[in-house]
Formats: sequence, C-alpha cells, structure tokens
Amino acid sequence: MLYGIAAATTALLLAAVLAASIRPAALRLGLVDRRRARPVPALGGLAVVGATCLVAGAGEWTGVAPLGTGVGRLLIAGGVVALLGLVADVWRLKTRFLLFGTAVAAACVVPYGEFGIAGGVLGVGWIAFVAVAFKGLDHADGLAGTVGVVTAFGAGACATVEMMDGLAVLLSVLAAALTGFLMHNWHPARIALGATGSLFAGFVLAAAALLTRTGYDPLASAGVLFALTAVAGADVLLVLLSRLLAGRPVLRRGPDHLAHRLRRLGLASPGATIVLGGASFAGVLVAVLVHGGWIGRTAATCVACVTFSLVLLLLRVPVYGPRRRGSTESSQVSGHLRVRNG
Repeated sequence: MLYGIAAATTALLLAAVLAASIRPAALRLGLVDRRRARPVPALGGLAVVGATCLVAGAGEWTGVAPLGTGVGRLLIAGGVVALLGLVADVWRLKTRFLLFGTAVAAACVVPYGEFGIAGGVLGVGWIAFVAVAFKGLDHADGLAGTVGVVTAFGAGACATVEMMDGLAVLLSVLAAALTGFLMHNWHPARIALGATGSLFAGFVLAAAALLTRTGYDPLASAGVLFALTAVAGADVLLVLLSRLLAGRPVLRRGPDHLAHRLRRLGLASPGATIVLGGASFAGVLVAVLVHGGWIGRTAATCVACVTFSLVLLLLRVPVYGPRRRGSTESSQVSGHLRVRNG
C-alpha cells in the first residue's frame, strides 16, 4: 500500500518535470502537433513513457513490487510501441505502418494458451485498434490524458479483482504519469502527447484490460472491453463513418473527431474534454461493475447501444467545408456563362 502511494507520487512528479524539460527541445527541433488551432510541441509522451517505465521498472528491479513475467513483457512491448511512435513524431509515419507495428508488438503479449489462436488474433487486432484510437484522441487539449487516466483506474480495478498485483501497480503508475503530464497538457496545452505517448498509453491499457479478461466468456469480455474504451472506440467509429459518407479519404486528417463536433455545438475546449472524460468514466464504471459481477452483462450492451446512438447523432453536426473540386467546377460554370452572355 505504502509503496503504491510512493510509486504513484514519484511517477506523477517525474512526468511533470520531464514534460517541462522536453518542451523547449521539441520547440527547438520544430517537432509540433499541427492538428490544433495553434502548433503545440509534441514529444510529451516521452515524459509519460519515461516515468512509467522507470518507476515500474524500479519496483521490479528492487523486488519491492515485482511485475511478473507477463506484465514485464507487456511493459517491454509498450516501450517498443513508444519507439515506433517516436519515429512517427519525427518522420510522420503513415497510420497503416503504426497499425502493423503495434499489431506485431501486441502479438507478443496476447496469451494464446487461454484465448486460442482465433481469440488471440482478435485480441491482437483489438489492442492495435485501441492504441491507434488513443492517438486520434490526442487532437484536443487534455483529452487523451484524461481518458487515459480514467481507463487506467478502471483497468487497474479489474486487475485488483483478479488479484493481478503487478498489473495493478503498472496501471496505477501509468495513471499517475498521465496525471503529471496533464499539468502541461490541459487547455491551453503547452505540450502534446504525440504518437509516442498516445500509442504507448493505448497499447498498455488495451493489453492490460485484455489480460484481466483471461478465462472469461468471449462475448461478455467483448462487452467489458468495449465499455472500458468506449470514448476511443466512438471517436474512431465517428471519424470513419463521417469520412466514408462524405466521400473523403479515410486516412486524411480533418476536424471531424468527437471534440471538434462538441466545440461546433458550442462547448469550449475544456468543456468538451470534461464531457468526454465524464462519458469515459461512465463506460469504465459499467465495465468494472460487470467485471466484478455486481451487475449483469446487459449493462455493457447498453453502453454499446448508447455509444452508437450518440455517434449517429453527432454525425449530423456539420464539420466539412465546401469541396475544392465543387468550388472549382462552379467557378468554371460561372466563367462559361459570363463568356456566353458577353
């Protein structure tokens, strides 16, 4: 208990200090996130990754809080994913390469003996999906960090129920590190997670949640896992549907995420983050209660239904401007009419 408090406090302070130290270097190198209204220095995820790995690794090395073989492998795989994210922050890797690399790392941590080959493959895909979904949440100040903290506490509670002490320690340290980072990432953000931190957080959270569901019914597990990551899943679903319906390339960036639409409805940036953080808390609470057996699995199904309904409602919020091609064609038609009239 005392070690857990000390570890969380250390991770929080270390992440806050590291984030402040990294910001000037990111500005000097020109490594900024341009998805926001103003350029924000990236590489803040290095602070989260560094604090989490150092504190959790110290507990394993000293023997005070051993993580165990499976959790240690998860932390190493998460570090590899963070390196992939760092390459993406510096050289702008395409999303398909991030998905492939994250899936390879996920394949090293999924317990195939408990899930089987088919279940293991689905688990690999789900971990990669959640990791990339968390990268998408980093488009708004404080959003990815807030959702990450809430999800880490929920997954940690599930790990505690299963007596997975090493996993619970890792998740508490990650939650603390994200909290320390949020000191610099809350609106107006002075630094962003970048692909380094968002992929790492999403990967560790998804893999940890999957491990807590070892031995459970697959359909019930699917409901719990979705409820734990409902906001990240809703964001990806909303973006995919929106771009497909608008005839836009799926991988082209645009102002069509959850927070963008909430701001279109009149919420300020902090307000949108608070609303989505509250939605994440509601989903996580249901997931924890279902996992612990305190409520029925139908509650997780209700979360999925509500999430899908909200996605359909938010699809009606206009986010795209007039197409350039259409504007060009209109200009050409107008020009022809002027020539003919002249």
